[in-house]
Amino acid sequence: MGIKRGTTLAAVAVVVALTATACGGDDTAGNAKPAGAASVAPAAGAGEYGSDYGAGSAGGAADAKGAGQLAVSQNEQIGALLTDSAGLTLYRFDKDTAKPPKSNCDGDCAKAWPAVAAGDATAAAGMDAALLGEVVRTDGSKQLTVAGWPVYRYAKDTKAGETNGQGVGGTWFALAPDGKKAAKAAAAPAGAGQATGALTVAKDPKLGEHIVDGNGMTVYRFKKDTAWPMASNCTGDCVAKWPVVPPVDKANAKGIVEKGYSVLDRPDGKKQQAIDCWPVYTFTGDKKAGDINGQGVGGTWYAVSPDGKLITTS
Repeated sequence: MGIKRGTTLAAVAVVVALTATACGGDDTAGNAKPAGAASVAPAAGAGEYGSDYGAGSAGGAADAKGAGQLAVSQNEQIGALLTDSAGLTLYRFDKDTAKPPKSNCDGDCAKAWPAVAAGDATAAAGMDAALLGEVVRTDGSKQLTVAGWPVYRYAKDTKAGETNGQGVGGTWFALAPDGKKAAKAAAAPAGAGQATGALTVAKDPKLGEHIVDGNGMTVYRFKKDTAWPMASNCTGDCVAKWPVVPPVDKANAKGIVEKGYSVLDRPDGKKQQAIDCWPVYTFTGDKKAGDINGQGVGGTWYAVSPDGKLITTS
């Protein structure tokens, strides 16, 4: 696709304040395979381990299960959190330590909070794989760690997306993708221009390498936008469905092309990240990291390759 030169810059066109960098706009492609997972509001239990230890739950490391392919799930109350391959929420314990890694949950505690076995975990899309590790428990078994923190499930979470362990005893919290306690970020003031978040590269079986945000959510481009002059033609109802990617500092953009890496000042007061001079967005139809439900929508919305190009071919 060549660069479009708009014949009119009406209210629907948002023009860049300044950027004289040469920009590209050719496309290479992939197919979309949507994936979804339900998210349930968190509920805190009573006591340090919950009101009981979960009837029928198998305590101890002998029955510990691996996590498999990790994923990032978006929870309305908690924000971005890690789940295992079955969609079950993963937790950390404040009474453990990360430096050095050490689990202080044994016996009855381990019945309520089964340790996640080390060995088969694969990093979620957009997550730093180097954060995954392991710790040897008191019984000699190996437990998965994220950023040094031992990882657990909660016996009372029986379905994908449940977060019944969040806040139990004031010491148990869902794990964020960076190993910290999951917490929903406060909304930035309108028109705030500071660079936030992160961008990185994920690999999908259909799309190949494509850009995702700090939560692993797929980043898209709109064919009706232009790169020079840099302008967004997604406003009003469009931008409500396709939220703009806020400014991201270059230091937090891993593996992304630097040419044309700039910020677009929109007339609605928002600031939008541009890659290779093209404004970029996420999609409200993507519910969790790894979803690519926006790919090919209307024949105008496509995922973005690390060099800022459209991924369109199947």
